[in-house]
Amino acid sequence: MASGSRPWGALLLLLLLLPAECRAGGGCSGEGGPLEPFDALYASGVEAYYGGDFAGAARCLERALRSRRELRAARLRCRRRCRGQVRLEAPGPGAGGDLPFFGSVLRRAGCVRSCEEPRLGAASRHRAAEEVRADFQRRVPYSYLQRAYIQLNKLDEAANAAHTFFMANPEHMEIQQDIENYKTTAGKVSLIDREAKQHMEDYSAGVRHYDKEEYELAIDFLERALKGYYSEDEDCQIMCEGPQRFEEHEYLEYKAGLYEAIADHYMQVLACKHDCVRELATRSGRISPIENFLPLHYDYLQFAYYRVGDYVKALECAKSYLLFHPDDEDVLENAGYYEGLLEGTMDPDTIKPRKEAKMLLRRHKLESHLLQVAAAGLGYTYTEPNYWNRYGARQDEHSVPSSISSEPEDGPRLSLAKKPMPKPDRELKEGGPLLYSDVKFVYNSQQLNGTQRVLLDNVISEEQCRELHRVASGIMLAGDGYRGKTSPHTPNERFEGATVLKALKYGYEGRVPLKSARLFYDISEKARRIVESYFMLNSTLYFSYTHLVCRTALSGQQERRNDLSHPIHADNCLLDPEANECWKEPPAYTFRDYSALLYMNADFEGGEFIFTEMDAKTVTASIKPKCGRMISFSSGGENPHGVKAVTKGQRCAVALWFTLDPLYRELERIQADEVIAMLDQEHLGPSEMNINPKDEL
Repeated sequence: MASGSRPWGALLLLLLLLPAECRAGGGCSGEGGPLEPFDALYASGVEAYYGGDFAGAARCLERALRSRRELRAARLRCRRRCRGQVRLEAPGPGAGGDLPFFGSVLRRAGCVRSCEEPRLGAASRHRAAEEVRADFQRRVPYSYLQRAYIQLNKLDEAANAAHTFFMANPEHMEIQQDIENYKTTAGKVSLIDREAKQHMEDYSAGVRHYDKEEYELAIDFLERALKGYYSEDEDCQIMCEGPQRFEEHEYLEYKAGLYEAIADHYMQVLACKHDCVRELATRSGRISPIENFLPLHYDYLQFAYYRVGDYVKALECAKSYLLFHPDDEDVLENAGYYEGLLEGTMDPDTIKPRKEAKMLLRRHKLESHLLQVAAAGLGYTYTEPNYWNRYGARQDEHSVPSSISSEPEDGPRLSLAKKPMPKPDRELKEGGPLLYSDVKFVYNSQQLNGTQRVLLDNVISEEQCRELHRVASGIMLAGDGYRGKTSPHTPNERFEGATVLKALKYGYEGRVPLKSARLFYDISEKARRIVESYFMLNSTLYFSYTHLVCRTALSGQQERRNDLSHPIHADNCLLDPEANECWKEPPAYTFRDYSALLYMNADFEGGEFIFTEMDAKTVTASIKPKCGRMISFSSGGENPHGVKAVTKGQRCAVALWFTLDPLYRELERIQADEVIAMLDQEHLGPSEMNINPKDEL
């Protein structure tokens, strides 16, 4: 949720329940006493923001964020202390044998409460609504903070707040543009993620040094990341001992017996603990974890230690990795090679996997066993996820050590080449027929420095471009497709658009020439046929969305411009340049498989289409639009792309997205097909362009 919409629901109810003196920032002025609930502080901050009290909003929102951190820290501290002070006793035999165990449970509960209450007050004060917790998970308070700090002219604080929000919401293009503006106006180059997970920051830094072959630095950061991971894992386990939701029962009507009630609650606690490995591998704001996250630390380290000559550590890390994947042939071969290097100096069998890895894996397997026992015996629904997916592998180009000149050619070989990624849903092909004799092939994937890319010319003629442009001027609306936002990607351009169905509707009503309206339908179908044929798809390619779009440079706003007309993104996943990942999860259009852009004109300045690497910075190909030119590509993270700023004139194109899944066919396209069928029955005729490839090559 951006700061432009009020968080009604639970937050509004909380505001109404606050005393009058606590509203509009008044409740943020005092310190001391029990910790103030973060949801109440958040509600006061939002109310102050919409009331124009930006200083009060910033104060309350900062206090809310701090309160939430302190709440977690206090709970961790007390639960950890009481674990040490009150050990759970084993039940004894006979009648009353369970009393020592339950007695220790009661003493630990009392210990936790007596520890927490002086700082936190009553536990009920800190039970925030699900909606509010979701806002903090998605870092929404930082969106408000950014806007408040702008009003207070605190640009450094605003930039860091924007960056923190953006790291969990990389699809939020307005914030992305704000960050670019901060870099220009405030000279802010180094941005701080205020909610960064330190173990992930260290891991990312270690991988960066590894990729640069700076192995000693890579070791330092990866070892630090491992230490942080296991510390965070312990914290995660402890936090799971807090309140749980009884999903199948209303609390006041809960009638289960003693052992059923204990089992019900404990299984939810256990499921939470079991999922800590996923939680620790998931970046903020994301749903999907980094695959194979923990084992990857050991995989990187085993090779890094080899390269610095520490074969003992290399073998130790290889054996640690093999705990998770005992049949990994590459690492098995590596371990054998390291053992050969150590022969004669020490017994390789004395080198064991790391204890913390063994303990975590042993605990994880026991948790899984108990959860499956519960599912079978108590009626729980549980499916064990694949936590250690081997396809999440190192992606490097380091070859076997025998490629190093100092290694004997007949010596042991270390297989460290790039490991296979998951097979795509379909076999990737290209180079199929273009179907139409006028269409001119320009560049393929290799020439465009990428995968599943093609550039074509003469897809439509100059006359058809002019006709389509005339149609566009009569049917387009500002902000169409973006909830009426006239400048959805940049404040320096006006965005207008229209769909196929709207064009046909206007044509049928006589507001634009019917044949001209039909042209839009016909050329999009021609483009679909070409894409389906060129990429040699074995199944039907369906329309997912079709949009006639124009971007117009706004006069007086083009000087010193350094933003993009459309920021770098991917079409079916959330591009995360910092992690070098593209997360295929909502709100991305994950069902899109191929994309195409058919250009209508060239009489403007700027507006080049660009492909980049996953870092969203390194440009791999740049394409200048012109009438009849079409660029098409697969929609995934292999093809990040964007549009350079349109600095003069108007740039128009037909944007097309396709899917191989008929469940996600464009509804308006289906309706447009029905309109076309009706028009044909009424003998109103097609456009002058025949989409049937009678002139097929």
